[in-house]
Amino acid sequence: MHLPSKHLNSILVKPAGPDCNMVCTYCFYLKKANLFPDARIHRMTEVILEETIRQVMTQSGERVSFGWQGGEPTLMGLPFFENVVEFQKRYGHGQSTGNGLQTNGILIDKNWTKFLRDYKFLVGLSIDGPEHIHNRYRFMRNGQGSWSRVIDRAKLLLDADVAVNALTVVNNYSVRFPQEIYDFHKNLGLKYMQFIPCVELEPKDPTQAAPFSAPSKEYGKFLCKLFDLWLADFINNKPTTSVRFFDSVFFHYVDMEPPECTLLPACGVYVVVEYNGDVYSCDFFVEPEWKLGNIMEGNLTEMLNSDLQYSFGLMKATLPTVCKNCRWLRYCLGGCTKNRTRNPQEGSINKFCKSYKMFFEHADSSLRDLAQKWRRQQILEEQKAISQYTEERRIKVGRNEPCPCGSGLKFKKCCSK
Repeated sequence: MHLPSKHLNSILVKPAGPDCNMVCTYCFYLKKANLFPDARIHRMTEVILEETIRQVMTQSGERVSFGWQGGEPTLMGLPFFENVVEFQKRYGHGQSTGNGLQTNGILIDKNWTKFLRDYKFLVGLSIDGPEHIHNRYRFMRNGQGSWSRVIDRAKLLLDADVAVNALTVVNNYSVRFPQEIYDFHKNLGLKYMQFIPCVELEPKDPTQAAPFSAPSKEYGKFLCKLFDLWLADFINNKPTTSVRFFDSVFFHYVDMEPPECTLLPACGVYVVVEYNGDVYSCDFFVEPEWKLGNIMEGNLTEMLNSDLQYSFGLMKATLPTVCKNCRWLRYCLGGCTKNRTRNPQEGSINKFCKSYKMFFEHADSSLRDLAQKWRRQQILEEQKAISQYTEERRIKVGRNEPCPCGSGLKFKKCCSK
């Protein structure tokens, strides 16, 4: 499969590496500290930060987005992110620049909320739902649950009019409570939601999924119920809440490219920069075999289009026969590569293949109906825009003046008829 040259329009940066002020049971990134045995604390230097932003801003096009993630990126402190904004201004060339911050929220205070609001950061807040669900696996370092602190920070962010999304991990426990989680987020004011199914290998037996992983059948039921809740909240054929997976899948139903990389034909559309400048293929593949280089020694665009990154992308594009013959392939495209490589019992089939089949069988007719209504609305809006433009032309152009359509005729003998 030939992949076209990719443009550098998004990047994920981990300024504090795998460091975090929490110890969530299902976190896969804490153990990435083993990649950096010479450092106990991991913090990106100003030199590496500046070079990262310089390359991104000078090599990107009209739009570029930065994702700041971890570990916990707020461990860097607010001055670090003030430098982020300053460097983006210094090296930018007028392009539209977006910043997303994924955080557990623990360190957020009023100074943070003012900064995040003023510079239009989109905050992804890790929150798994009500207390009994959130505290099941999300612990502070002293072993206490983190729910009450996160709820306080969520309210602080929302009260300050910061744009906030709920990032929710669906595990073997939370998968049983789709309505409770959805209603909780909605009532809290978190109308934008992203649900991430959890699957990791059992460290003591890598032929098995870790016990906290979401079972495939149960996750399918979760998605179906969640879809019904999302659909029930529509007003005048428009959603009042956002569930990222549903939003992204809908792009396929209207023949548009979805924004979520898991629903694209191939991976490798962005790169990850670690605290020390090392560049990797993907957030889920920060591993020695997928190291593309270092920001201080190489060019990001060249790394994005390197043979190694091309090979990484092909892993997703190389599908098993069962996928190629599936009626839902055009919508899921095999799903996330991580969920195929962490499914040893079923080979290269996505761990949540059964989940997605259940979902599409349940939601397909409704999504087709929504797509049809959306297309009709697009036609009406286009006709309205054309009509408005024509009326404006009638008012501004005299009858005996040349017609603005360029025909060479007078307006009264052309478009004014």
